[in-house]
Amino acid sequence: MEKRNLGLSGLGVMPIGFGCMGITHANGTPMEKQDGIAVIRAAYETGYTFFDTAECYTGIYPDGREVYNEDIVGEALRPVRDKVVLATKFGVTHDGRQLILDSRPETIRRSVEGSLKRLGTDYIDLYYQHRIDPKVAPEEVAVTMSVLQKEGKIRAWGISEANEAYLRKAHAVCPVAAIQNRYSMLARWHEQLFPVLEELHIAYVAFSPLGNGFLSGKYDANTKFEQNTDFRSSMPQYTQEGYAKNRVLLDLLEKLAQAKNATPAQLSLAWMLHKKPFIIPIPGSRKPARLRENIGAAAIALTAAEVAEIDAEIKTMELRVFNGH
Repeated sequence: MEKRNLGLSGLGVMPIGFGCMGITHANGTPMEKQDGIAVIRAAYETGYTFFDTAECYTGIYPDGREVYNEDIVGEALRPVRDKVVLATKFGVTHDGRQLILDSRPETIRRSVEGSLKRLGTDYIDLYYQHRIDPKVAPEEVAVTMSVLQKEGKIRAWGISEANEAYLRKAHAVCPVAAIQNRYSMLARWHEQLFPVLEELHIAYVAFSPLGNGFLSGKYDANTKFEQNTDFRSSMPQYTQEGYAKNRVLLDLLEKLAQAKNATPAQLSLAWMLHKKPFIIPIPGSRKPARLRENIGAAAIALTAAEVAEIDAEIKTMELRVFNGH
């Protein structure tokens, strides 16, 4: 598989990356550390080279123990650290499902040191501002990123849930390698950023590329998610009304997937890869079989006409999807 570039940073990754969040955060009771390590190592052995985590992807076990996603990711990848691209994030802490934003330079300094320690590494390949902090100017964040690059603590930086105005201001001070925004067949509102990303040579790392699992076709309105620890339990695509509205998209996916000898998840990821060469989806899973399925999407060929036809059909659909942070 041909690698995709993270902007002009010199970092190249396989077309599909691995979003590690669900191992400890937002997808139910956290996995035990050794089980999570086994999944990440299986991902690497399957061919993944791009791994995404964050300092706030923490979890609490039923017995009260706290676990950090970065600890698990770092230990899993330590033997192959020089063969992978590792991304983590700063600027967010959680209060339940509420986000507390803090991108002050002094906070970033504490965050990067904490992440380096938990990951067990001397440098972070791609360091994201996890969410825009309205109290801190983009230029101030960019200056801090520039200093961290000069110190060798990070190789490149990015912005998650970026908008054009903020991105341009930050990029003018210290070039941005990637944005990480929500994107899937269900969530296309950030396509308006495509011309900006092409102009500035910035990658689009797509989180929730399967609509939080919906586009895999493995769940329906009767699926039960853990109420307090699995954020999918309150997402509109999994309500009775949302599933009924979105069923038309699943029907289209199943028909197209059958014609390509693929699964619905593979077809939806292949569609994304063929939209633009700078898009890198990062689906996550706790199951090695699903990881193998997802990375297989890179081998599915779609013509420009097929992508345009899919786009035209989706445009006619009234879809329901979570669009929060």
